[in-house]
Amino acid sequence: MKSLYLTAAVVFAAAPAFAESHGRSYDAAVTYGVRPAYVVSQMADGALKDKLMSCMAQTPKTSKFSIGHRGAAMMFPEHTAESYRAAAAQGAGIIECDVTFTADKQLVCRHAQNDLHTTTNIVATDLASKCTTPFAAASGDAKASAECRTSDLTLDEFKSLKPKMDAANSAATTAADYLGGTANWRTDLYAGNAHIMTHAESIALIDSLGADFTPELKAASVDMPYDGMTQADYAQAMIDEYKAAGIDPSRVWAQSFNLDDIKYWIANEPEFGKQAVYLDDRYEASDDDEGLIDHMDAATFKPTMAELKEMGVNYIAPPMWMLVTLDETGKIVPSVYTKEAEAAGLKIITWTLERSGPLATGGGWYFQSIKDATNNDGVYYELLDVLAQDVKIEGIFSDWPATVTYYANCMGL
Repeated sequence: MKSLYLTAAVVFAAAPAFAESHGRSYDAAVTYGVRPAYVVSQMADGALKDKLMSCMAQTPKTSKFSIGHRGAAMMFPEHTAESYRAAAAQGAGIIECDVTFTADKQLVCRHAQNDLHTTTNIVATDLASKCTTPFAAASGDAKASAECRTSDLTLDEFKSLKPKMDAANSAATTAADYLGGTANWRTDLYAGNAHIMTHAESIALIDSLGADFTPELKAASVDMPYDGMTQADYAQAMIDEYKAAGIDPSRVWAQSFNLDDIKYWIANEPEFGKQAVYLDDRYEASDDDEGLIDHMDAATFKPTMAELKEMGVNYIAPPMWMLVTLDETGKIVPSVYTKEAEAAGLKIITWTLERSGPLATGGGWYFQSIKDATNNDGVYYELLDVLAQDVKIEGIFSDWPATVTYYANCMGL
C-alpha cells in the first residue's frame, strides 16, 4: 500500500504542470493515487476485498473499461485540459467531451448548453449581461439564480471564460459569492488555472494522451433548428470533427439521450453508428408518465431491447442503478433490465461511479435501487464487481477514473 501513497504524492505535486503543458502530450505514467486503497480499506472482509488487496503492488496501466466522466471531475473542473489530463494519468482509456454549441454554431465541451453560470466565472465578468437570465441575488425565500448558455456567446467570448468546479452558492447576494458552493467532498484546489476547451481541441488533446473518445451530443436549450442548423446538422457536425482530425471510427463511442441522433448516425455514418451509445434515461414507470420504464418490469420497456437491436443499436447506457437490484438476502444482483438487454445482444456501458460523494447515507440517486445495502464507501467496489462480473458491462464512467482502473487491472479487464 505504501507504493500507492508515494505515487500519488508525485502526481499531485506535479499537478500545476498540467496547465503549463496545456496543448502538449502528457507522458506521465499511469498512477492510482491514494483513493483505490482507501476504498478497499472500507470494504467488508471477504473474497473480493482479499482479491483487491492482493493487487496493491501491481503496475498501473490504461484500461478502456475505465471511462473519464467529463475527465476527472471529482477534483478537477470538468471538461478542461487539466481534467482530461488527470483522467488519462489515472488510466482512463476513454475520455468524454459533452458537446454543445455557441451562438456562432461552434462545438465546445460543456455538460449542458445552459451550465455556464455554474461551471465558469461568467456571472462575475463583463459577459454576464449576455446571459439568458442574468444573476439575481438571494432575497428572502428566493435563492440566488442565473442561466447562462453557450449559445449566449460567440466562440471567442466562450474561450475568454475561466472554468471552475460545477457549483453555485444559492445564498449569494453578490455575483462573486455565487461562484462558490463547491461540495465539501470535492475541491477548488485545481481550479485556479484550468483551461476551457472546444470539441476540436479536446480531440487533439485526448488523442495526444493516447485515449479514445466518447463525445455526447447534448440536447439544445435553444429551439432547433437554430439559425438554420437542424438537429441532423448538429449530429453530423460532431462526427465531422473526428473525421477532420483523422480519428478512426473504432476509437469513438458517440453518445446521445436522443434516440433519433443514434438512428441518424447508424443511417448516415455507419462506421461511427456501429459504436453509437444510446443513453437511456427512460427510468421508472409511473401512472402519470406512460413513456417511462421500470427497470424491474420488462413490459414497460418501449421500445423493447429487441426493437432497439433491430434499429441497429449495439450499445445502451443506463445509470448504474437501473442495472441492479437487491435480492431477498440483500445481495446486489442484476436487474430485469440487465437480463433483457443481454438477451437482445446489447452491449452495456453505465454511469457514473464516484459522483455521489461519501456513501454512508445510502448513496443518493445513483444508488437508489440498492440504497438499503449502501452504507459505506466500500460499496463502490461491491457494486462495481457486480456490474463487471454479473452484468458484464463494457465500461463505466467515473468522476475519479483511478478507482475503476485499479479494479480493471486487478481483474484483468
